[in-house]
Amino acid sequence: MVTVTQSDIQNIKRKALMTVLAHSVLSEIAEHLRAISLPAYENLREPENGLVMLRGRIGGDGAPFNLGEATVSRAAVRLPSGEIGFGYALGRNLEKAKLIALCDALLQSHAFAATLEQKVAAPLRDKLLARRERRAGQAAATKVDFYTMVRGEATS
Repeated sequence: MVTVTQSDIQNIKRKALMTVLAHSVLSEIAEHLRAISLPAYENLREPENGLVMLRGRIGGDGAPFNLGEATVSRAAVRLPSGEIGFGYALGRNLEKAKLIALCDALLQSHAFAATLEQKVAAPLRDKLLARRERRAGQAAATKVDFYTMVRGEATS
């Protein structure tokens, strides 16, 4: 029997939130955060840009190799109640990394977790799913069904 702890549930929630925030646009995150009365927070790590090494595998299961580098932004913040949030964003977007870190800290706070889920995470998740469905629909519209082609035979 597998037991699931509160820590496991919290980690799952954080991972889900980070996925949504990483795929969201900065302006959308900022717009939804305005709906919350945000607490004061301090920057533990000023937002900064850096590089990460991307690894790849030939065929998905071959030997790993260094594919190249990608730019990433990161930040860390602390709420007055002690929660620490970390944020990473692909590219050179310092403000997005800071807002992701703030959301991570708010999710860990008992006072803000429910509000963050309702006013930020859920609307962003809905927009992300709608965007994915629209792209899937656009891709499906270009699908060609080769099985409907009929071979022309000359009859005499």
